[in-house]
Amino acid sequence: MEARKIVFATGNRGKLREASEILGEGFELYTPMDFGLTDDIPETGTTLEENSLQKAEYIFERKGCDCFADDTGLEVEALGGAPGVYTARYAGESKDFGKNMDKVLSELEALETADPSTTRRARFRSVVTLILDGKVHQFEGVMDGTIARGKSGRGGFGYDPIFIPDEYPGLTAADITEEQKNEISHRGKALRAMAAFLNTSCHPEQSEGSDS
Repeated sequence: MEARKIVFATGNRGKLREASEILGEGFELYTPMDFGLTDDIPETGTTLEENSLQKAEYIFERKGCDCFADDTGLEVEALGGAPGVYTARYAGESKDFGKNMDKVLSELEALETADPSTTRRARFRSVVTLILDGKVHQFEGVMDGTIARGKSGRGGFGYDPIFIPDEYPGLTAADITEEQKNEISHRGKALRAMAAFLNTSCHPEQSEGSDS
């Protein structure tokens, strides 16, 4: 069985490796750079769904091939769902996650000062958009948790040092191992949902075999 070729709209080798492991041997992943696309892909949408779709369409319009893209946001309940689509640039265009985390923590502290009952509930949400044979499909993954009162841990990236997943009380996403995080991560859940769809659509014989 020949592997199906798909372009993942990312330049992040870690994300590419994670997606390859989840999709398995039936699929061969490429990045935009493999096809000479080196420009920054636009992200001007107002929702994760819009940004994810915009990135996938950028690849499809130029190469006409099967492709997918993801967009992820931290959504803090007390902040009305912010940072959301502005997760990477919450404290400015520099994408400084240290400053981003500081802004989230200070805003929550200000809200708690005014109302001690303020919730610290939050979630990471990923939306993956797949364009397969010209048709658009979207998949979502969520990791629920709370915002810590300070930074902890040396692992992970982004907001991981201030996010406590429900599955690991008292530990931030930066305290746990990469393997532990991948098992519960928002992106992993969305990618696994896409993988199940792809295996059913592209390799139905595998799905039939797995049911026997």
